[in-house]
Amino acid sequence: MKSLAVFSVKGGVGKSALAVNLAHAAATLSARRTLLWDLDTQGAATFTLRLAAAAGSARKGIAEGDLAPLVQASDYPRLDVLAADKSLRHLEKQLVEDDKAKRLKKLIKGFDKDYDRVILDCPPGLTELAEQVFRAVDLLVVPMLPSPLSVRAYDQLVEHLARFRGAPAVLPVFTMVDRRKTLHRDTVAASPERLTIPYAAAVETMAATQTPVLAAAPTSAAGKALAALWAQVERGLTTG
Repeated sequence: MKSLAVFSVKGGVGKSALAVNLAHAAATLSARRTLLWDLDTQGAATFTLRLAAAAGSARKGIAEGDLAPLVQASDYPRLDVLAADKSLRHLEKQLVEDDKAKRLKKLIKGFDKDYDRVILDCPPGLTELAEQVFRAVDLLVVPMLPSPLSVRAYDQLVEHLARFRGAPAVLPVFTMVDRRKTLHRDTVAASPERLTIPYAAAVETMAATQTPVLAAAPTSAAGKALAALWAQVERGLTTG
């Protein structure tokens, strides 16, 4: 089993949309038994997959170390979800108080026999939860806007991770790319090796349709870009 986290220091970069589509791709394009763990109190990934958690269950399951009963099947074969709820807003305090730096890693390892891929949708920010994520996963997928501030935040994250022993590999990706904008074109051109996800109606309407782009519009520009991103992620997880 391999794990990855979709993580960004900054919010508003399309993080949850990316997590949902990567999970869908893992389950459908690669036929992997996939668990999407929504750790963001806003629960955008949970909502997009038409699921909901019982109130208070998300944090309680983490505290008790028993998450298996909380796993829900999605509408898509091989894709299950650990749903988020508002109780996760207290998770930071819990993680600080219990002083167990590898709690998250242990919980992920508990799914080793049931899943091939575990994908975390993480809240933004360099928090205690983020520190645990860095210790737990094999790969960080880092979405960023094609702007100087987002690039700077990414560089700061890489610098922060350099202090971690056994830090995960990092895969940056530009999101919401609008090539009509000079700033976007110039920022992308400065890092041509990075994959890009275009600004697209197919991505924007995910919350309204509650359907991943790769299910609703797989041949769209956004769908093809997301499939290409997953192929790169899968190569990294398989050979890493």
